[in-house]
Amino acid sequence: MSAANVTANVTANVAVNVTGPRGTAGPAVDRHRVTQGRVLRSEWIKLWSLRSTVYTLVAAVVTTIGAGILLCAFLAGQAALPGSPHEALFDPAGASLRGVSLAQLAVGVLGVLLVTAEYSTGMIRATLSAVPRRLPVLWAKAGVFGVVAAVLMIAASAAAFLFGQAVLGERGTTLAADGVARAVAGAGLYLTVVGLLGVGLGFILRNTAGAVATLFGLLLVLPTLGEVLPAGWARHVVPYLPSNAGQVIMSVHPAPGDLAPWTGFAVFCGYAAATIAVAAVLLKRRDA
Repeated sequence: MSAANVTANVTANVAVNVTGPRGTAGPAVDRHRVTQGRVLRSEWIKLWSLRSTVYTLVAAVVTTIGAGILLCAFLAGQAALPGSPHEALFDPAGASLRGVSLAQLAVGVLGVLLVTAEYSTGMIRATLSAVPRRLPVLWAKAGVFGVVAAVLMIAASAAAFLFGQAVLGERGTTLAADGVARAVAGAGLYLTVVGLLGVGLGFILRNTAGAVATLFGLLLVLPTLGEVLPAGWARHVVPYLPSNAGQVIMSVHPAPGDLAPWTGFAVFCGYAAATIAVAAVLLKRRDA
């Protein structure tokens, strides 16, 4: 069954629950009214009806773990060389979490597709007809995606750390070391917020290519542009750019000039919250 057919069936069922079968009395309508819980259930079904969901999440998990293991193997060999410049700068926890930089692309794209797939097929009209208040759809999509992404990405980050430290052997570290547990959990949280940022952009732009391009611009292009700013401006701007602020939570020892880990993550969450707030306003005001 295609994603469009699944979406149509789900939203049609919700619509029947709202109006009830022909001739249904008033109390039955109340008993089957639209609730946030029912909208959450429908969004859960729609999330897993997309084949891209499984493929993208698998890609994100494999990238997070695989890239971390490969980098740990490379850096372990380099750091072992006598007089290697990598020895003094070696960060075992950071090395095992380096795959997050690639995984963010997959997670962000999935967040966008969760929304724009419905707009591209026109099934968003059926969804909003079944849930005329509209905002429950946004909260349900963000909530379902956020929970799924948080569980899988935190688990992937933990696996990347454990496998990476096994590769590093005696040069590795442990979760009990100062800042390491926060960095590992923070990697999964960072990826979750990246996906939620994609959800917000999907509702704002309603176009897959435009939303993905905007997301990549925020995460990848802005930090590059920040590097060419005059030094006096850079120290006041660069730490507050979305990915720079968000990724500091993954640093065991933040660099001088960076925000504090949880402060930076709060700033990054602020970007995502602002995006979803704009999406909520536009969702209420614009036609489907």
